[in-house]
Amino acid sequence: MTPKMLLYSDGGARGNPGPAAIAFIAQNELSQTIKTDTRYIGIHTNNQAEYEALLLALKFATSFGAQDVICHLDSELVVKQINGEYAVKNSVMRLYWCKVKELQSSFVKIAFVNVRRTNPHIAQADALVNRTLDAQTESNLR
Repeated sequence: MTPKMLLYSDGGARGNPGPAAIAFIAQNELSQTIKTDTRYIGIHTNNQAEYEALLLALKFATSFGAQDVICHLDSELVVKQINGEYAVKNSVMRLYWCKVKELQSSFVKIAFVNVRRTNPHIAQADALVNRTLDAQTESNLR
């Protein structure tokens, strides 16, 4: 049996660029959550944060030994860039794109799907991003 994993990732910045955080939720083939993670990543744009979140999720899936992965993102831009529908013109974004493509080869099967922000798992990842940003703001005020 090939381990299958569903990934839901989100990244956000307050300001563009501004303080940014990322999060992901990983589920097994039975839709059971097996890992959540969130991190503050410093000053980034929203699009950079979306890529950073996806990379963190893919690195986890690789370490877990997943072979069949479906990545869910609410960033239409990132999904269309990775799927080859949009060109990647920005040099910084191109570096992120290359890192995703490199990790892609770790899996037997991988798909990137754009979902609405209202998707319950994306909403949960977004809440983790906001909690992480709130915590960072509070620690900066001390």
